[in-house]
Amino acid sequence: MPIISVHNDPDTLTLTFVAEFPADVERIWRVWEDPRQLERWWGPPTWPATFEQHDFTVGGRSRYHMTGPDGGRSNAWWRITAIDAPHRLEFDDGFADDNGEPAPGMPSVRCVVTLEPTRSGTRMTTVSHFADTDQMEQLLSMGMEEGMREAMSQIDRLLIPTAG
Repeated sequence: MPIISVHNDPDTLTLTFVAEFPADVERIWRVWEDPRQLERWWGPPTWPATFEQHDFTVGGRSRYHMTGPDGGRSNAWWRITAIDAPHRLEFDDGFADDNGEPAPGMPSVRCVVTLEPTRSGTRMTTVSHFADTDQMEQLLSMGMEEGMREAMSQIDRLLIPTAG
């Protein structure tokens, strides 16, 4: 499993994942940049994601949904707020209504992803910033930490070279 640490910090209202992968920074960057690769890991295995829009530019938006094992659907969105390719990505992530717009009254988080080269590949640090303690508790109680663990553990499969 690529995750080497998870830190839930109520004092700073953050949830931090650190993972290491046996691939260079540019390769790991592509798992964020390419919507077809995102679909193969963003979301736990039982709730796979489908990206309908992925404008990977500063100010760009992504619209996606995750489909549960019973066929239920959860809509979501991203707004890209900063890119320093291939080392840093910042975006807001939240729940969406049926039109892909931010759902009123539902929480959103600010995510910061950094990619750093290591001797054996890349260290990816993903920090989710919450607005307040209630929001943090709400999202953690909804399974955010477990879902992200399961989702990130799928990235390794994308890095396996295919025969061809």
